[in-house]
Amino acid sequence: MTVEELFIGCRKGKALHQKTLVERYSSMLFSVAKRYTGNEYDAQDIVQDALVKILKGLKNNYKERGKPEQWMRTITINTALNAMDRSWVSRETDFENMPDVPGDYPDAIAELGAEELMELVASLPDGYRQIFNLAVIENFSHAEIAERLDIVESTSRSQLLRARKILQMKVREQEKIRI
Repeated sequence: MTVEELFIGCRKGKALHQKTLVERYSSMLFSVAKRYTGNEYDAQDIVQDALVKILKGLKNNYKERGKPEQWMRTITINTALNAMDRSWVSRETDFENMPDVPGDYPDAIAELGAEELMELVASLPDGYRQIFNLAVIENFSHAEIAERLDIVESTSRSQLLRARKILQMKVREQEKIRI
């Protein structure tokens, strides 16, 4: 069944098509949600909410505007961001006095697998993880991030810089462990 056939069936409320959509795209949406929530339990809730929104959107107001997978990913990202507590901006630990981490660690990064890297990203505090995902993974500009999260652009920039510092420190720790 093509994506177009799948969406048409979902628009008509056909249970088989809805089930197929859920089975076909749940794992992709779960990986998106987990990047933002940092844990499997919250990611499962986000995916469930996102799938409900996707099915309602297909039935009520979906317009062909590009790739259907990207449309579903965007809904999942927005659902995850809306579910997160926005007070992280004032709660984040002060990393201003963090020691400088000299240079990059390409050898350590090359040694880490994708799963290990995603675990490191998942271990970031909420705000840093959200901004890192939006900026680095989803390739949003700081202006777009600021608009989505209702923050100022400078907060987005500083949170991304801090997230990168934390990740560099964690990669450095991983490198020491491997030695």
